[in-house]
Amino acid sequence: MYTILVCDDEKDIRDALRIYLSGEGYRVLLAENGRRALELLEQETVHLVLMDIMMPLLDGMAATAAIRERSNVPVILLTAKSEDTDKILGLTVGADDYVTKPFNPLEVIARVKAQLRRYAHLGGMEIRPSALAVGGILLDDESKSVTLDGEPVSLTPTEFDILRLFMGSPGKVFSSREIYRQVWKEAPYASEGTVAVHIRHLREKLEINPADPRYLKVVWGKGYKLEGQK
Repeated sequence: MYTILVCDDEKDIRDALRIYLSGEGYRVLLAENGRRALELLEQETVHLVLMDIMMPLLDGMAATAAIRERSNVPVILLTAKSEDTDKILGLTVGADDYVTKPFNPLEVIARVKAQLRRYAHLGGMEIRPSALAVGGILLDDESKSVTLDGEPVSLTPTEFDILRLFMGSPGKVFSSREIYRQVWKEAPYASEGTVAVHIRHLREKLEINPADPRYLKVVWGKGYKLEGQK
């Protein structure tokens, strides 16, 4: 689960963002000013910051600059329509993006997902040794969790084991018999149909268009493989 830090001196905005982000499955931390945001960043593992500009004690610009001295965590500024100069300055001091108030919740979520995707899969986020990443898929064997483009995916234990097999060797073609042997272990081989059903279920959960998959591909007459930049 990704943790989002929301920093804004307006309680209504903090609460609204907490509702939107929690509804998408994110863990949300709240700060009322830049100073408190920096304290939370020292105490917690944070994957993205939503940062207001105008705040007491320590404003968003100074807080963003301080964050950049210690971390490359994505920062999205929350700006007013009249703050065009501040938007430019914010990007200059290290912010990654901005959202204009009053904001559309769908736009906020879209920008959060885009920044988390970049952070997770372009080398910004530390991936634990127990985790495997291929394209937008992140599998953590320790927590038995899977995310797709930052979103949690619910898999059965058998689906998880099949995906882990594929992600351990991206691009390798596995026959149905080999998949069955490695996932079902000692169980006698049933049929290609048993494996095909589980592959179909995985596609339904991982692919935007299961009929035209970008990850789980069929190699006709040979088996299946997982494609995607590791």
